[in-house]
Amino acid sequence: MKRWIGRWLIGISIFHTVVAGLIFGKDLVAVARRGEFHTIGSDPTAGAAIWFLLFGVLLFLCGLAIDVLEQASLRPLPKIIGWVLFALGLMGVMIMPLSGFWLALPPAIAIITARSRTPPHKI
Repeated sequence: MKRWIGRWLIGISIFHTVVAGLIFGKDLVAVARRGEFHTIGSDPTAGAAIWFLLFGVLLFLCGLAIDVLEQASLRPLPKIIGWVLFALGLMGVMIMPLSGFWLALPPAIAIITARSRTPPHKI
């Protein structure tokens, strides 16, 4: 099976982080100028900007970990990863249909439906 799921998630995370900068650039700069501690306060736009940015970083880490697992093992990825990714994507699509959460569904389904990649045993 071709190694693509981790790379797919890394690609989404990079795109997500770039979009965060484009959409929330001014807000992120304002947060950075406020300092390191308690910089969001009750500003909902700044909070959304930080969550958008941090989710991209977290997704990047998950993508890296999954890519390493895909490369190192002949066994399929654990199904729980697929189910959690599917649940996250589905909840996101339900809450925000016009979003990138749809992009989480193909790798989730691929993980859930994957069969063993081990070569057949020779007798």
